Amino acid sequence: MTRLLSEARSTFNYPEQGATARRPLPAGYHYTHHRTRIGHGQAALDAAGAAVTTFRAHRASGMLVTAGAFPVRPGDRVVVGIGIGPVRVDAPCEVIWTAYEPRRTGFAYGTLSGHPESGEESFVVDMEADGSVWFEVTAFSRPASWYTRLAGPVVPLLQQAYARRLGRYVRRLATGARPARYWKGWTGSRRPDTGWGG
Repeated sequence: MTRLLSEARSTFNYPEQGATARRPLPAGYHYTHHRTRIGHGQAALDAAGAAVTTFRAHRASGMLVTAGAFPVRPGDRVVVGIGIGPVRVDAPCEVIWTAYEPRRTGFAYGTLSGHPESGEESFVVDMEADGSVWFEVTAFSRPASWYTRLAGPVVPLLQQAYARRLGRYVRRLATGARPARYWKGWTGSRRPDTGWGG
């Protein structure tokens, strides 16, 4: 069942919340779309879905993620640290919708005020009729800060490259194969209420 967020308390910096759950995507944005084959069968679906909805795949790929309890639910606040050291930018997001279904697991988050981009991104694992399992990233975004506007076409290229990278990590985590430098890439997260990793 796909659960959607109520928009009553949001500070989203774009108006089309939930657009990744339907088509077409809104006009006036850059688009990212990438699909990665993960494996075959229910075990691959379950493992990949867990890696995505707990941000384990994001962390394994090198992102610093601060989030609350897992798995994610609509309304959860998430901060993604982009960059390295003093060049890191904290990008606040909020989970818009989730899907926890027999053949489909995933979520989308939207950008909040203070994010360098405005838009939405979904991360979904699904199983097709033949049993093949796929991970799909769909996003629409545009610059929301001077430095992302200055970067111009570089940002969409980086987003597409990251979607491919994330797909590789979802596949490796789902199949049990640890990528090289897995533990060096894991940066952990802190729950805002306790300060402990979650």
